[in-house]
Amino acid sequence: MPEGDTVFLHGKLLDKALAGKTLVRGEFRHPALATVDLAGREVLGTATVGKHLLTRFSGDLTLHSHLRMDGSWQIHAAGEKWRRPAHHARVILASADVQAIGFRVHDLKLVPTQAEADLVGHLGPDLLGPQWTDEHAARAAATLAAQPDRELGDALLDQRIMAGVGNLYKVEICFLLKVSPWTRVSEVDSARVVALARKLLMANAWRWEQVTTGDLTRGRQHWVYERTRQGCFRCGGRVEVHDQGEGVYRRPTWFCPRCQPGPRPGG
Repeated sequence: MPEGDTVFLHGKLLDKALAGKTLVRGEFRHPALATVDLAGREVLGTATVGKHLLTRFSGDLTLHSHLRMDGSWQIHAAGEKWRRPAHHARVILASADVQAIGFRVHDLKLVPTQAEADLVGHLGPDLLGPQWTDEHAARAAATLAAQPDRELGDALLDQRIMAGVGNLYKVEICFLLKVSPWTRVSEVDSARVVALARKLLMANAWRWEQVTTGDLTRGRQHWVYERTRQGCFRCGGRVEVHDQGEGVYRRPTWFCPRCQPGPRPGG
């Protein structure tokens, strides 16, 4: 599942490419939408809410899409050869001079723009929301604190608390807080958790690289995430990885036992 900053950047690329333009081609290669033709509609813009993309068209219509693990939106000049196989394309939105291709995008739905809340209204405050305020931060912190017995790592992935954190940031937030991902929510400062989550996502929102250490050098970008071979970036000690969560929410979770004291599986 992509992080919120990755989705945010996809949204900005779509918005820059298509906003204000009229579609000459707007087709779907998706069973539920295969007969829909968006040609002739103006693209009003693309917004993101957490990990959800909302592309709005004239006539009170919004396309909702989600990247999941393997989806992406790619921008090409008109007539330019696509960089991914055509059979992976699920959506084609093209103006006279540019085309946006949704490859393997998921959860495709067309809804009235005024009904967008039916799709994203259950989400917590968007960490990259342009109207983020102290009130949003306080609401996310209060929702997090209201689940004191929950494991912090599990809670961080709950988009109903705050929208945008994925597995990478979950792991790195726990490291920067110097606690195990299996630490109970009651043992951390919920306001600090929310502030740190927003800080990390904001720092990476305008680039594809996701850096939590401040070092853009390859192999030095993360503290513990996927560092079972290299070791902890801070102390050099062994990094462990265990699954956390149940069912479809289970994720590999990296941590440094030396830098992150607290509970852990089998510990």
